[in-house]
Amino acid sequence: MELVGSTLMATCAHPRSTSANFLPAISAMASSYKNRFPHYALPQGLSLPWRSDAYYKTASMTPTLAPYSKSSQGLTPSKMLPFVSNRTTLFTRYAPDDWYRSNLTNYKESETSRHSAERLRVDTSRMIQDKDQQMKKTQAESTKNLGERVNDIEFWKSELRHELDVMIGETNALTDMKKRLERALTETEGPLQVAQECLLHREKRMGIDLVHDDVEKQLLTEVDVIRSCQERMQRYLDKAIAQLASNRAAQHELEKDLADKQAAHRIDDKCHHLRNTSDGISYYRGVERVDATISVPESWAKFTDDNILRSQSERAASSKLRGDIENLLVVTANEMWNQFNRVNVAFTNRIVETADAKNKIQTHLAKTLQEIFQTEMSIETIRKAIRDKAPPLKVAHTRLDERTRRPNVELCRDSAQIRLVNEVHEIDDTIQSLQQRLRDAEDTLQMLVHTKSTLEHDLAVKANSLFIDQEKCMGMRKTFPNALRLVGYV
Repeated sequence: MELVGSTLMATCAHPRSTSANFLPAISAMASSYKNRFPHYALPQGLSLPWRSDAYYKTASMTPTLAPYSKSSQGLTPSKMLPFVSNRTTLFTRYAPDDWYRSNLTNYKESETSRHSAERLRVDTSRMIQDKDQQMKKTQAESTKNLGERVNDIEFWKSELRHELDVMIGETNALTDMKKRLERALTETEGPLQVAQECLLHREKRMGIDLVHDDVEKQLLTEVDVIRSCQERMQRYLDKAIAQLASNRAAQHELEKDLADKQAAHRIDDKCHHLRNTSDGISYYRGVERVDATISVPESWAKFTDDNILRSQSERAASSKLRGDIENLLVVTANEMWNQFNRVNVAFTNRIVETADAKNKIQTHLAKTLQEIFQTEMSIETIRKAIRDKAPPLKVAHTRLDERTRRPNVELCRDSAQIRLVNEVHEIDDTIQSLQQRLRDAEDTLQMLVHTKSTLEHDLAVKANSLFIDQEKCMGMRKTFPNALRLVGYV
C-alpha cells in the first residue's frame, strides 16, 4: 500500500493492472484486413504489431481511461490505492530527459522507418522490373517453344499428308488390280464350262469310238489346269481383300493422326499468336494444376513415326501383292492358253484320224457292196447250174428205168448200162458239188452282209464322233476368251 504524497516515479514504476476488456473494439480494423493476412490467435500478453505499447501504458496510468477498475470488479477498499488529489502528481509523470529521449527515439524510429520504406520502394521497383523482364523472357520462351511446336506439327503433318496420298494411290491401285483379278476369275468359268461340256458330249460317242483317247486326256488336264488357276486366283483374291483391309486400317490411322495434328496445329498456332493485348484472354483458376497430358515429345513423335512406318510396311506389302497378282494373271493365262492349244491340237488330230477311218470304212463298204452283188450273181449262177443238171439227170434216170423193162436175157449189164449208171453218179456228184458251193456262197453272202452291217454301223459311229468333235466341241471352243480377257483387262 502506497502512502499519501508518494512520488510520481513510484506510482509510474508500479502501474495499475487493467482488465483485458479495456482493449478497444477492432472489428472495423480487422474487417479491413480480411482475406489479406491470416488470422492467428495471439497468446495472452502478446501485443499486435500495429498497437503501440505506449497506448497500453497510458491507458493503465490514466484513471479516466480505465473505467473498469478493480473496485468495479468486486475488490475490497483495503486493497485499492488511495486517491491523490495533487495536480503535480497527476500531470508530471515523466521527467524532461524522458521526454527528450522519447522524442529522439521517435526521430530515430521515424528515420529508420523512412529508410526501410525507401529501401523497400527501391527493392520493390527493382523487383517489379526484374519480374517484368523475367515475365517477358518467360513469355518469349513460351512463344518460342510454341513456335517450335507448331513447326514440329507442321513437319509431321506434311509427312502424314505425303504418306496418306501415297497410301491412297496404292490402295486405289490394289483395288484396280483386285477388280482385274475378279474379272479374270470370272472369265475362267467359260473355258471350264466348255471343257466340261466337251467331256459330256464325248460321252455320247458310240461303240468302239467311246475310247479314252488323247483328246479326253487333254480335256481332263484342261479342267484340272483351269481349276488350279481358279484356286490360285481365289487365294490371291482373298489376300488382296485382306491387304485392302490392312491398307484402309493404316489409312484410317493416318487420317486420324492427321486430323489430330491439324486440330493441335490450329490450337498451338492460336496460342503462338496470342499476345497480352489479344482478345479472348482470361483467368482460368487452377488450370496450371490440371495435367491432362498423356504423352511426351519422344512418345508423341514415335506414335506418328510408327503410323508412318506401319503405312509404309503395308504399302510395300500391297505393292508386292500387286506384282504377284500381275505375275499370276500372266502365268495362269499362259497355262490356260497352252492347254487350250494342246486340246485343240488333240481334237484336230482325232478328227483327222476319225475322218480317215470314216473314208476307209466307206471304201470298204463300197467294195463289200460290190462283192455282195457279185456273190449274189454267183449264187444265182450256181442255182441255174443246179437247175440245168436236172434234165440230163432225168434223161439218165429215164433211160435206166426203161432198160429195166428189157425182157429176160436182154437185161444185160452192157457198156451202155454201165455208162448210164456212171452218168447218173456223175450228175449226182456234180449237183452235190454245186449245192455245196451254193451253201458256201450263201454263207459268204451272209458274212458279206454282216460285214456290210458292221461297216455301216461303224460308219455311223465315226460320223457321230466327227459330228461331236468337229461340230459340237470345236464349235464351242471357238468362244475361248482372248489373252486380254484372261488377264482381266477387258
